[in-house]
Amino acid sequence: MTMTWEQVVAVATALPGTEESTWWNSPGLKVGGKGFARLRVEAEGGLALLCELAEKEALLASGDPAFYTTPHYDGHPFVLVDLAVVDPRQLAELIDSAWWLRAPARLRRERSRA
Repeated sequence: MTMTWEQVVAVATALPGTEESTWWNSPGLKVGGKGFARLRVEAEGGLALLCELAEKEALLASGDPAFYTTPHYDGHPFVLVDLAVVDPRQLAELIDSAWWLRAPARLRRERSRA
């Protein structure tokens, strides 16, 4: 199932404090003023999504065509996601994880209590 940017935004903005914004001159998602996802306008396209380096390595090693990288992202905690082929449930989980990595401590505490 193809995911659109609008669907990504809907998933992300359901998380506390998330706002649609711009990041590196492209559409992005931020929490607490810090970016955790952006729609890439570069030739390779895709969604650049914050993740832990170990998770990035596991996603790339899985062989799932939804996940890829470019030399620009080598050593950086971002995985690239092909929205045309990614499983929507898996993407929602990854967006949630990215939110936890970037959200301010106050928002993480509030969400933990909920």
